[in-house]
Amino acid sequence: MANNKTKQKNESQNFDNYVRWFWMLFLGGIVSVGLLFFIASLGGLGELPDYTQLENPETNLATEIISSDGKTLGKFYFDDNRTPVDYDELPKNLVDALVATEDARFHEHSGIDARSTLRAFFFLGSKGGASTISQQLARQLFVGVRARGTFEGGLQKVKEWVIATKLERQYTKEEIIAQYFNIYDFGNNGDGIRSAANIYFDKEPNELNIKESAMLVGMFKNSSLYNPRRNPVGVKNRRDVVLAQMYKYDYITKEVKDSLQKTELDLNYSPQSHRDGTATYFREYLRGWMKDWINDKANRKPDGSKYNINSEGLKVFVTIDSRMQKYAEEAVYKHMPRLQAEFFHQNTPDRNKTAPFLELDKSQIDDLMNRSMRRGERWRVLKDEGKSDKEIIASFEKPTKMTVFKWEKGKASEVDTIMKPMDSMRYYKSFLHPGMMSMDPQTGHVKAWVGGMNYRHFQYDHVNQGKRQVGSTFKPFVYATAIDQLHMSPCDKLPRSQITIEANKYGNPEPWSPSNSDGDYGGEITLKQALAGSVNTVTARLMDKVGPQPVADLARRLGITSYIPEVPSIALGTPDVSVLEMVAAYSAFANKGVYTKPVMIERIEDKNGTTLYQFKPESKDVLSAESAYVTVKLMQGVVESGSGSRLRTTGRDQWDKSYEEVVTGYPYELTNPIAGKTGTTQNQSDGWFMGMVPNLVTGVWVGAEDRAAHFGSITYGQGATMALPMWGMYMKSCYKDETLDISKEDFERPSNLSIAVDCANYEADNPNGDANTPKEELPDGLEL
Repeated sequence: MANNKTKQKNESQNFDNYVRWFWMLFLGGIVSVGLLFFIASLGGLGELPDYTQLENPETNLATEIISSDGKTLGKFYFDDNRTPVDYDELPKNLVDALVATEDARFHEHSGIDARSTLRAFFFLGSKGGASTISQQLARQLFVGVRARGTFEGGLQKVKEWVIATKLERQYTKEEIIAQYFNIYDFGNNGDGIRSAANIYFDKEPNELNIKESAMLVGMFKNSSLYNPRRNPVGVKNRRDVVLAQMYKYDYITKEVKDSLQKTELDLNYSPQSHRDGTATYFREYLRGWMKDWINDKANRKPDGSKYNINSEGLKVFVTIDSRMQKYAEEAVYKHMPRLQAEFFHQNTPDRNKTAPFLELDKSQIDDLMNRSMRRGERWRVLKDEGKSDKEIIASFEKPTKMTVFKWEKGKASEVDTIMKPMDSMRYYKSFLHPGMMSMDPQTGHVKAWVGGMNYRHFQYDHVNQGKRQVGSTFKPFVYATAIDQLHMSPCDKLPRSQITIEANKYGNPEPWSPSNSDGDYGGEITLKQALAGSVNTVTARLMDKVGPQPVADLARRLGITSYIPEVPSIALGTPDVSVLEMVAAYSAFANKGVYTKPVMIERIEDKNGTTLYQFKPESKDVLSAESAYVTVKLMQGVVESGSGSRLRTTGRDQWDKSYEEVVTGYPYELTNPIAGKTGTTQNQSDGWFMGMVPNLVTGVWVGAEDRAAHFGSITYGQGATMALPMWGMYMKSCYKDETLDISKEDFERPSNLSIAVDCANYEADNPNGDANTPKEELPDGLEL
């Protein structure tokens, strides 16, 4: 009996000891954990972010280029292609997918999920981790890559806990979710949810559907492993896990889960880089403009330092309209492959032994190629490496692996090949290039800018950098001067006969006697018919009446800063002028004689929305409203019956082979009032079309890098074939888009119009002024 009592007493004491030790260990553990947290909060385990760092986490933010219709055209960045979004820009299904997959009790805890932490501790992570969204954000922002060692990893985890609780006190739940989406790197330059949505689906985040949201959330596990371009099967499996989690927590029904798990990823991969995407040439122009802007001392930060366009989250609001930019690029990509195919066809070795050049002998071609070789990037790089001229020249004759541009089935593509650098230079010189710009004449806002066909391979911008002879597109400046100075009417008649302006009359060292492309010099013709048919002798007579100086002065007042010699031959477009200058100049005709300087940048904001720059419109009166209107009426004749009439006609492709092959998009069937002018320079080296409606002026140029590379005849080499089709397709797309407000109305007639523009009535009042050549008999598209 006594032994039993002693035994029971000992067992009771042992139990009490166990209980005592348990509580000592338990409380000691709690105190230790608390002490560890306290030490960590004081920075004892490493530096922690202070209040200001928590308020403004240090992340690189790309400069975002925003179109006039609110779309992102591109970004400037070094490493981080990141543009943050607010919580209200995230779709509900995206947030639901994140919470269901990463932190089901996110809205219940304060940064640390005790249940998940204990589960992870007891099961050593085999039944899931314990990191909350707040902890993962803390690691992304302040802790960094997880340490490999157990001890170091444990200390990092404590820091995550401390920072997570601080984040929870500093931010709302919604702000934490938004920051987490903004900070994560989704791969392929997809820094943050906005870039990821743009790159993988060509959408804004708020446009993502359930399965797209599930795929992106699935990438949080490991975006390197779950990369949809390299591992589509693994990404689909991971997406399906996210969908299952969404069903588990009642965010979607079983039917929705099952149906979505049967679908593919359906990526719409749209890479974002400085050389890819939309408006690449404009973006590069903007980069140069921004560099000049930040270097201006007047634009410094309050502390006197410069803004960094690659990392400070600036927002640049530009005038480009993403829809119109898209239509302009589509027009280029449709027309240029067909035009290029015909050019290649005409320059096969059996057709042209000096391809792609014409009118050059071997020594001239060798000289041209050698000059190009020494101006090229390859020469500069090798020279910087210390190579001698002899070594560099020899390297141009050595077969080398390279990737070259080509049109493949109507699309821009690349091909890997082995080619001598000298041969690749000649290959690239065989390509025709486009330049296209569109502008609102009243505001000066540039709406579309296509400086070439592929920025990755051809960086030269044919809108702003390139200057080429403008041909007959210069003639309206001559006509406008005559109208303004001499009060001439489109219905006035002049002889077609040849004219010679004697030497030295206007500074011309030699007599100047232009010819007509159709060889017709008989009778008289109205000014309207003369411009429509691009009759050179009539333009020369007008030049003789007014003199070259007033014409050159008018062109300069219209914003043309390129050199314009004051000689008679400028009447036929000998000056080299950019597309940008020509569009701005023509815009004054559509804007009642008022020149408005082109505007590309509306304003710049910092990441907090503070306006740093606001454009100031610049305009000036150049012509009277009457003179501008009469000039417009003259140019309407070009589209009604002259070289631009193919914008209106139908059926010609049934019997004219050139229409079927390279007049892309024909028929255009544009019936609204249009004013325009084609231009073709000597030997068909340059093809132009300038076209305008009351609220939009668009210019198009096409030509090769070297003027010696050109079509052999005017059939394909004229502006009406090389350039006009892109204008026609572009305008047709703009009119089809009902969200755009492109005018179909006639140009506004001045109330004080005193010059006759209705030639039918004018001829009735002036019976001796009948035109000898009916409008419908004018040659279509023949001009110089």
